[in-house]
Amino acid sequence: MKSRYLRPFAAGVLLSAALWGQAPVVPLAQAEQTALRNHPRIAVAALEAQASRFAVDQVRAAYGPALSGNVTGVGTEHGSVLSAGAVTTSSIYSRGASGIVASQLLTDFGRTGSLERSAQLRNASRNQNVADTRAQILIEVQQAYYQALASESILKVAQATLGLRRLTLRQVTALARSSLRSTVDVGFAQVNVSQAELDMFRAENDTRAGHARLSAAMGYQSDQPFELADEPLPPPLDSGDNGLVAQALRQRPDMAALRLNRDALASFAEAEKRLRNPTVSAAAVAGAAPVRDDRLARNYAAAGVNMSIPVLNGGLFKARREEAESHTAAADKAVEDLTVRIARDVRVAWLDATDAFRRLDVTARMVAEADEALRLAQARYDNALGSIVELNQAQWNQTSAQIAAASAKYEYLSRRAALNYALGVLR
Repeated sequence: MKSRYLRPFAAGVLLSAALWGQAPVVPLAQAEQTALRNHPRIAVAALEAQASRFAVDQVRAAYGPALSGNVTGVGTEHGSVLSAGAVTTSSIYSRGASGIVASQLLTDFGRTGSLERSAQLRNASRNQNVADTRAQILIEVQQAYYQALASESILKVAQATLGLRRLTLRQVTALARSSLRSTVDVGFAQVNVSQAELDMFRAENDTRAGHARLSAAMGYQSDQPFELADEPLPPPLDSGDNGLVAQALRQRPDMAALRLNRDALASFAEAEKRLRNPTVSAAAVAGAAPVRDDRLARNYAAAGVNMSIPVLNGGLFKARREEAESHTAAADKAVEDLTVRIARDVRVAWLDATDAFRRLDVTARMVAEADEALRLAQARYDNALGSIVELNQAQWNQTSAQIAAASAKYEYLSRRAALNYALGVLR
């Protein structure tokens, strides 16, 4: 009930923002929920899981009775028999008749049960694929969100750098007009302004591209107008990765899906092995023949039990069993392969996140040191003690330090998101 009213409200907010030129603020949690609701890949996985559930019903139908009706009309040559194509002959009579046929499987000695378990396990595997798809969408949204925030932070640095270098150019130009500085200094300052403009153009493009990637990750076909909300830093990681691999093996939905698929193939192999068992079924027929040969009764009814025992079929059942067992063995090796890859991904993600966290403190010190160096270089240049090259180098160092600091924060957030995905936390 709530979602029915929230969707029009959200659409109204976006429309109002577009009309008034103010983009709505979309926090990360809202972006994630939008992606889970909108992204077509989740719908694809959910529909495939739904289809596999109907496969269970198809197999289970073998337990129920089958009932069919027949209407038959035959005209024959009087006294003829059916001879060709059969070991025994049977008389055929002109007639018009209708009746019903009912059949019921009594037992196939576990084959249908194995098929049902296989279908149920395959359906459970598909449901885990839905959870895995949701996790993939969430990690895409989180990383796109952090990349967009990093691009916006770098754009702010580029804009501030351009403003500072334009100010330096005006100051140097004024000093050169007063013959207090060389025109070479003016040339250096102009080159620095041009470089800052190029950096800002690149940062603007990266920001737009980041928003486009985030919109696509949220399931939109076009770039959506919205503002991002900054995210706080999570607490530091533990000192070691002990137990993380085991946690990932327990929680990863792709691992659960692969194990369930392996078990489904094992049940199917068991069903193929039971093909050699007999099948016992019951059947009953009843009907009437209002138009008939005089030698036929008006009404008929019969019931019986039949046992079908496979004897020879050219090795078909053996080949089917061996094929199913080979698929099961391959699925078991696929589980082992994914176990190795998960262990690798968890350890690498933990190392990357730890490294990104250590860079936070270093980049913060770099910014403070670069700011102090720029202050000293500016003072030296203002007092004619330093050169324009020294000042430009100090400005470049400050810009690089600010970009590194802005990138380090969102790199750490992105690495933590990757670690959460590797651990199977995202759902």
